[in-house]
Amino acid sequence: MPNVELLRKYARLAVRIGANVQKGQPLLINTNLELKDFVRICVEEAYKAGASVVSVRYNDEINNHLNFEYQSDADLGTIPNYIVEQFKYYIEKGFALMSIYAETPGLMADIDPNKLQIAGIATNTALKPWREHTMGNRTQWCVISAPTLGWAQKVFPKLNPSEAVEKLWDAILSAVRVREDNDPVAEWEKHNQILRKHNQLLNDYNFKHLHFTNALGTDLTVELVKNHVWAGGNEKNTQGILFNPNMPTEENFSMPYKFGVNGKVVATKPLNFHGKLIEDFVLTFKEGKVVEYHAKKEEAALKDLLEFDPGSSYLGEVALISYNTPISKSNILFFNTLFDENASCHLALGKAYPMNVKGGNSMSQAELTALGSNDSMEHEDFMFGSVDMKIVGLTQDNKEVLVFKDGNFVF
Repeated sequence: MPNVELLRKYARLAVRIGANVQKGQPLLINTNLELKDFVRICVEEAYKAGASVVSVRYNDEINNHLNFEYQSDADLGTIPNYIVEQFKYYIEKGFALMSIYAETPGLMADIDPNKLQIAGIATNTALKPWREHTMGNRTQWCVISAPTLGWAQKVFPKLNPSEAVEKLWDAILSAVRVREDNDPVAEWEKHNQILRKHNQLLNDYNFKHLHFTNALGTDLTVELVKNHVWAGGNEKNTQGILFNPNMPTEENFSMPYKFGVNGKVVATKPLNFHGKLIEDFVLTFKEGKVVEYHAKKEEAALKDLLEFDPGSSYLGEVALISYNTPISKSNILFFNTLFDENASCHLALGKAYPMNVKGGNSMSQAELTALGSNDSMEHEDFMFGSVDMKIVGLTQDNKEVLVFKDGNFVF
């Protein structure tokens, strides 16, 4: 484990630049029980930043596995009312959110996928108001990560456990620009400026659609909703407070038109969905919907994702990321979407972010749906970028503009 001062620097960055906790504001931290030592540092840094209350919700993966192994479908599909009321309280009191995302890839491989589906639908249905609250940027929220033993051993299987954890810590801290000899806050401010520049250029072009091609077989056209907005880096919540929702982040992302996606996309990295690792998969879209799919591993899990609800087989996000980024150049497969999505252009199956259309954060879901925004209880990013990715945008006056060449932005 890194020295305490380096961990404190990371925690301070997450609290002040990620969630940007305001003086007098409460903070909710969702995390893995195994990370309790790092979480305590985050709690202290949150109070130093002025948080009024810090509430920690711990998740124990082993207990979760036992629950899925032994509970009945009926019990897995029941969300106690006290949990629903708890999240209502978080909304009413204006909690900021920090999620420390650290799942063990493949942990649920031996669990009946139907059980995972039942629990997922129940949770997403019961906590839909909280999901809409955060995805609609009605508060600040931030997702970071830290190593668990099971995750580290999956990423570095040839190392002994302690060495694997140390190496994963090094990779994570490098990805979020935290070093002993730097000011990560200053580096993030510079990084956000670069992402804002790309946002501005993409918004100025106001493309009708983007056409993605590479040698792996991706040949996909993604239409964008009218009045779409490109975002990336730091964002503002509905009260005007800046925050960084993802650390690390390298993406510029926007909203596809739900019924305007056509062609084939070949995934370039595995997708960890509900503890099952979906590998080497291909999706074919017609008028926005996945009409054909195949995966070499965990195809049943892919099927569960696509059939999770009516919107999970449509896209809610398209994100552009240059191949030449720190995470990509590390040549590490993290088996963790937060990191792997920032090594590659990606798409998200499921719900769209309201902020990606002008005025979207103040619209009802019905108004967003009328514009062609996808709605779902899921939002699952998968990676399809490659070293030879070519992206051509079509402007409103039907001019073609080269956006990516050889996997990277040309501007």
